[in-house]
Amino acid sequence: MTLPDATVRFLRATADLGVAIEPREFPEGTKTARDAAAAIGCEVAQIVKSLVFVADGEPVLAFVPGDLRLDVAKLANVAGAASVRRASLDEVRAATGYAAGGTPPFGHGALLPTYADLGLRRHRQLWAAAGTPTTVFAIALDDFERAAAPTWADLAES
Repeated sequence: MTLPDATVRFLRATADLGVAIEPREFPEGTKTARDAAAAIGCEVAQIVKSLVFVADGEPVLAFVPGDLRLDVAKLANVAGAASVRRASLDEVRAATGYAAGGTPPFGHGALLPTYADLGLRRHRQLWAAAGTPTTVFAIALDDFERAAAPTWADLAES
């Protein structure tokens, strides 16, 4: 299987993390968490949405389960920011090196502050984007926590 360039770059960037990453490709794409879960055959809650926001002018990553929506006010509170907004497509690429919709939870050029919703802890195995909207990988919760090193908090809308 020939993987997309962004997925190959992701694999290179994560090679020294000690996490076994075996990407799976879905040519039809996995544009939404529901699409990804259907293609993979897992629960929507197992999908990690890697979302880039701008908090007081600086990019941050927020991880939310596929069945929940991020509460921007909660993210602002946890990040200690006066203002938080969704990053533009260009800001996502500049901050992570990946396009929105394919942003992996780690393996970026720069270390960004990361925050993860506690709802991700409902499952021992998670699925996340592997650099493109058509590639994903499975990861054990413990490995996700070690590789992404997020601050865990209640980030989901009530």
